[in-house]
Amino acid sequence: MSKGAQIEQESFDIIRAGLRRSFSEAELAIVQRVIHASGDFSFEDNIRFHPRAIEAGIEAIREGKDILVDVHMVQAGINKRLLEHFGGEVLCYISEPDVAVEASRLSLTRSECAIMRAFSVAANIGIVAIGNAPTALLKLLEIVSDVSTFFTAGGRTSPPDLIVGIPVGFVKAEESKDLLLASRYPFITSVGKKGGSSIAAATVNALLKLSAEE
Repeated sequence: MSKGAQIEQESFDIIRAGLRRSFSEAELAIVQRVIHASGDFSFEDNIRFHPRAIEAGIEAIREGKDILVDVHMVQAGINKRLLEHFGGEVLCYISEPDVAVEASRLSLTRSECAIMRAFSVAANIGIVAIGNAPTALLKLLEIVSDVSTFFTAGGRTSPPDLIVGIPVGFVKAEESKDLLLASRYPFITSVGKKGGSSIAAATVNALLKLSAEE
């Protein structure tokens, strides 16, 4: 085991020893990686899992589906080597020139338009991971609530298998996550204002690690 891996494992042991809540082993793998990425034990209390979330995420990864993210910081943090092993890739449309043009034309955020763009061109999205933009999560929930979207956009026949919705902020962050909690789609989220790109990426990386286990 490398020195870096030893330090990471020691950190995970410290986190595990400091937890008060009980989690399944799969949930614990995600919680400890999130706390490790943030240095914040409050995620122990804030994190929420849909009953099928982890199973759905692992299935999507193992089936070689892609991961859509809201911003490049989430994209940068995901273990793409491990994802590529399963045949998937990380998609991010926030910097597409036509996304900026469309955002200006429609008076929407670039994050909203990037999500709209993704579902008009990408047909293999298994997980959507949002760590920065509450408006992206709100737009995503609007899209997945419209069943007709998945018969017209990109040849899709179903919504994403899992939504990792952990945007951070003071404007619409809590509201967007509350709506996700009330939705019928498998999700991983954190209640309140806390979240962020590193938290979304850590969650996805934990799912990738779980997917690689027998």
